[in-house]
Amino acid sequence: MINITFPDNSIKQFPKNITGLEVANLISSSLAKDALVAEINNQLKDLSLPIEFDCHLRILTHKDPECLEIIRHDAAHITAQAVKELFPHVQVTIGPAIENGFYYDFATEKPFTPEDLLQITAKMQDIINRDEKIIREVWNREQAIEFFKKIGEFYKAEIISEIPAKEDITLYRQGNFVDLCRGPHALSTGKVKYFKLMKIAGAYWRGDSNNPMLQRIYGTAWATREQLNNHLHMIEEAEKRDHRKLGKELGLFHFQEEAPGMVFWHDKGWSIYNTIEQYIRKKIRKAGYIEVRTPVVVDKSLWQQSGHWEKFREDMFALNLSEDKIFALKPMNCPCHVQIFKQGIKSYRDLPLRMSEFGLCHRNESSGALHGLMRVRALVQDDAHIFCTEEQINSETVNFCQLLTEIYRDFGFSEIKIKFSDRPKLRAGTDEIWDKAETSLKHAVEEAGYSYILSPGDGAFYGPKLEFCLKDSLGREWQCGTLQVDFVLPERLDANYIAANGEKKRPVMLHRAIIGSFERFIGILIEEYSGRFPIWLAPVQIAIATITSNLSNYALENNNFPKANREIKASQVRLVDENGAMLGILNIKDALERAERANLDLVEISPNAEPPVCKILDFGREIIHADIAMKLFERISLALEGIAKIDSAPKMEGKQIIMLVSSSL
Repeated sequence: MINITFPDNSIKQFPKNITGLEVANLISSSLAKDALVAEINNQLKDLSLPIEFDCHLRILTHKDPECLEIIRHDAAHITAQAVKELFPHVQVTIGPAIENGFYYDFATEKPFTPEDLLQITAKMQDIINRDEKIIREVWNREQAIEFFKKIGEFYKAEIISEIPAKEDITLYRQGNFVDLCRGPHALSTGKVKYFKLMKIAGAYWRGDSNNPMLQRIYGTAWATREQLNNHLHMIEEAEKRDHRKLGKELGLFHFQEEAPGMVFWHDKGWSIYNTIEQYIRKKIRKAGYIEVRTPVVVDKSLWQQSGHWEKFREDMFALNLSEDKIFALKPMNCPCHVQIFKQGIKSYRDLPLRMSEFGLCHRNESSGALHGLMRVRALVQDDAHIFCTEEQINSETVNFCQLLTEIYRDFGFSEIKIKFSDRPKLRAGTDEIWDKAETSLKHAVEEAGYSYILSPGDGAFYGPKLEFCLKDSLGREWQCGTLQVDFVLPERLDANYIAANGEKKRPVMLHRAIIGSFERFIGILIEEYSGRFPIWLAPVQIAIATITSNLSNYALENNNFPKANREIKASQVRLVDENGAMLGILNIKDALERAERANLDLVEISPNAEPPVCKILDFGREIIHADIAMKLFERISLALEGIAKIDSAPKMEGKQIIMLVSSSL
C-alpha cells in the first residue's frame, strides 16, 4: 500500500501502482470525467501512469490554470494529426504550447493557404468529436528512429537521434497518428473544446536561416468559450491599436527598405520622443544621476575585453575602418561607461556614482524578427549604470524601484510584475561570484518590499537581474525595466576605487533601465492610448474642431499651441520664474539657461504679448498641461464672442479637454 496526501492534507492508503484516473474515480465520477492530468509531488503527469510511491496528489481539471498548457499542447497534436490526414506527404516537426496558444511547424513544398486553414480547422473538430484516446508509449531508441524514417518523418528521426541514449523515448498515439513528445497529455482528444487557428507564418528549422524554411501554423486554445472570446476580442482591439497603423495615420514615423529596422521620426513623433526624454532626464537628475555621452563606434578590442565579442558577435555590426583594425557599432553602453569611471582615481566617497546616457545602440536583429517600433536595429535606451559598494546594493535597489514605479505611474501604468532571473547556461564569472550576486539582489528586492516570480536561467551573461513587466489596458505584459547586478564587468575591465582602508576594491556595477528602448516604449504608448495621448505627451495638445463651416477660417488662423524650450523663436522674452516673480525682459538664451538650472521648462504663457511672456515651470506633468490648456480654452472662448456660441464649456473628459462651439449667425 502507498500513502497519498491530498490538497486538504488528508492522507489515504491505496494499492501500489494505482493510476491517477483510478484515484479520481474513487473520489467521484464527475471528477474523473473532468480530469485532465495529475499533479504528483508538484510535477504534472499523465492520469494513466501508475503511482508507485507515497506522494502528494492533485487531480487537475480545466478549472486549474496549470491545465491551459496541457490543453494547448493537446491542440498542437490535434493540429498535426489533422494536417497529416488532409496532406499525407507533409512532414511534422515540432509543436509546443506557447503564451496564449500553440504552434506547429510543418515541412511542405506547397505553402498552406487561408483556405487550407479552414479545412484543417474542420478536420480538427472532427478529431475532437471522435474523442480518440491519447495513449502514452515508451519505445526503444533505435526502434523509434527506424519507425519515423519508415513513415517519412525524417525531422522526428533527427530529433530522436540527438536525445541522450539513456533517456526514454516517449511517443503519444491518437488514432493512427503517432508523435514524439515528453507529455503529459489529457486522456483523449475530446478534452480540447475551444480553439481557433490564427495564422500561417514561415519559420526556419531550428531557427537557423541555413536550414529549410518550414510552414508554421499558429493557434490559440482555452479552457472555456468565454476565455476564447475574450482573447479574440483582445486581439481585435490590439489590431485596431497597432502602432504601425496608427503611427502612419498620425504622421509620427515611418520605415523604409533603405534603412531596415531604423526609424524615420516625423515632427509629431519626434515631439513625443523629446517630451519623454526631457521628462526622464529631469526625474533622474533629481535622483542624483549624472549624464554622459559615449562613442557609437568602438574598437573591437574593448568588446573582447568585456566579453561581448565572444557572446554577441553575431548580433553586432562590425566595420572595417582601417587595414588592421575592426570596429563595431556599440550594442550597449556598459563597457563605455566603465571607461569613464576609470578616468581619474575614485574613492569610496564618490560612490554610489549613477551614470546615465540616452545612448544610441545598434543590434543586428534578423529581418524576420523586426516588428515596427517593437523590434528595431537602431535604438536609444534610458540606460544607466550605478557604480557602488556591496553594502550599497540594497539601498540603490530600493531607490531604483521607487523611481521606476513613479515613472510608470506618470505614464499611466500602475500594475507591475517583477521577475527574478538567475544564472543562464551561457555566462561569465565563477559560480562563487554568481552566488554572491544572486544573494545580494534577492535580499535587495525583498528589502524594497516587492514580491517577485522566479525565472530560472534567464539572467544576463554577467549577472542576475530583475525584470519589470508592466500591464497595459488590454492585459498584455511588456518587459521594459531591468536591474542587473554585475560583479564580472568591473573585474574584466579593471575598474576599481580606493576603499576606506586605503586598499583598491572592485565596485559593483548595477545595470538599469526604466523604459528600455525609447522606440519600443513609444510603440507601447501608442497602443495603450490608441494614439489619444495624455495632454502632456500629445504632439498637438489643443485643436479647435468646428461644427459649422463659418468657423473654419478662425480655426485655421488661430490653431496656435503653447511652445516650450527650444520651440520658442522670440529673441527676447518677459520672464516669470517658478515662484511667480517677474524677472523682466531677458534674451532667450539667458531665459533657457535659468530654466535648465532649475531642471524645469521655459513655456510661453502669453505668446501674443510684446515680447512674449514665458514662465519657468514643469511642463512634463499632465496636471500643469491641463491647467495651461484650460487657460487657452478660456482665451479662445473670449476671442469667439460675437462670431460663435459656446454650447458646452471646456471640461476634462478622461485625457482630453472638450469644448463644443457652434455658429451664432
